[in-house]
Amino acid sequence: MIDVVIAGAGPNGLMLACELALAGARPLVLERLAEPASEHRANGLVGQVVRMLDRRGLYERLTAPGAAPEPAPGFVFGAFPLDLHDLPDNPLYTLAVPQHRIEQMLADRAAELGVEIRRGHEVTGLTQGEKSVTIELREREPIEAAFLVGADGGHSVVRKLSGIDFPGVTRDDSVSLTGHASVPRDMVGADGGLVVPGFGVVPPFRHLRTERGMFTWAPFPGRDPLISAAEWGQPADGDASLEELRAGVSRVLGADVPLGPPTGPGPHLMRRLFGGNTRIASRYRAGRVFLLGDAAHVHSAIGGPGLNLGLQDAVNLGWKLATELRGDAPEGLLDTYESERLPVARRVTMHTQAQSLLIRPGGDVTALRELFGELLALPATRQHIADLLSGADITYDMGAETGPLVGRWAPDLPGLRELTRTGRPLLLDPTGTLDAGPWAQQVDTVTVPELDTALLLRPDCYVAWQGTTAEGLHEALGTWVKSVGARAVPMPGVLRA
Repeated sequence: MIDVVIAGAGPNGLMLACELALAGARPLVLERLAEPASEHRANGLVGQVVRMLDRRGLYERLTAPGAAPEPAPGFVFGAFPLDLHDLPDNPLYTLAVPQHRIEQMLADRAAELGVEIRRGHEVTGLTQGEKSVTIELREREPIEAAFLVGADGGHSVVRKLSGIDFPGVTRDDSVSLTGHASVPRDMVGADGGLVVPGFGVVPPFRHLRTERGMFTWAPFPGRDPLISAAEWGQPADGDASLEELRAGVSRVLGADVPLGPPTGPGPHLMRRLFGGNTRIASRYRAGRVFLLGDAAHVHSAIGGPGLNLGLQDAVNLGWKLATELRGDAPEGLLDTYESERLPVARRVTMHTQAQSLLIRPGGDVTALRELFGELLALPATRQHIADLLSGADITYDMGAETGPLVGRWAPDLPGLRELTRTGRPLLLDPTGTLDAGPWAQQVDTVTVPELDTALLLRPDCYVAWQGTTAEGLHEALGTWVKSVGARAVPMPGVLRA
């Protein structure tokens, strides 16, 4: 019997497969498509996941050997420039890498870890038993697994077969066209801005809101520029084409931009989207079935939060499933996947809905933007939004444990990016005297003299305990790491936002 079947070989499913294999489980990835998707999708990564990949040794695979992430000096929020250079603690990291490269890197890593990926395997049904779930496939023999994870996108078959509701809202009053195109060389300024006669300079990699819609100019290095025009009140018909994109840009800017066909290597994007969905699954688990990524939540892509949310779902779920499969899981551990990650999805949908409102045309929105622009001049506001976009504001409930770092993602510490590559729990001890007791085989204890406090890190790099003495350490270990003969501690409640 397979340990975990993952339906979907996108980034989220592949990340989960890597995390499971790293923890000693045997996952099997099933993908409906016979070949990897060729169309252009996400343009990169935004948020805490950039550092999470670094802590698994994967960041340099997408950049250069030995490279380490650096915080972004600026970003965007609701078509406002977000200046981050003066923040005392800038948590926002970005990585401009096409999604197909991220998928290939994760597929390569999964193969190194012994993960099998079967393409052309479409899930059509499932039956749950007391100790396993049977997955039915189109024109293939059923597969039995201890657990099934649906990482099969916003139209998730696994979610529907599991009877999990997907409540939310659908908006159908906007039309956006996005595509790769070329522009005359003399329209691109030295700083990468687009010089539009009759309008002015459009800064690169920012959402530009006008009273007629929104325009985006993204000149990615080594690739054709990605151009987008969003409008409200336009007819929702017709095919996506270069001519339609040019017409939309002209209406939004009130000036013509002579777009030409892309000239560089593909894949190239030309897409029209009508409206949008904001939905979150009513639950992330139904017995032995779990939901991950877009199967659990869909929202506007504004600000690029999707992969940060989905890949962090995978990192949260992977070690918990592996611990359960080993028989080491404290009671209720698997339920903390939903109690921790579902509130995070709510925060992401909250800020994407807020940004979607701020980019709409109209005098009332203009007034709101004037006030919001004043608030953005305050460093405290920009810090709050940077924390929100990156996920640095997440605090999980670790029960009775206290300390300023408890429940939060571990800060960058000396040598941490090497220590976390194994995906095991870590006890970081500045004194070299702490004893993990019955949990010693499940936890890596490392002496870190540079620390002024000891830290217990879960495999997903969240701090489960902090202290200068051993007080409370064994209680925390009993909560998150089960050991024979050790006292079990009830799992804590839900996330504190």
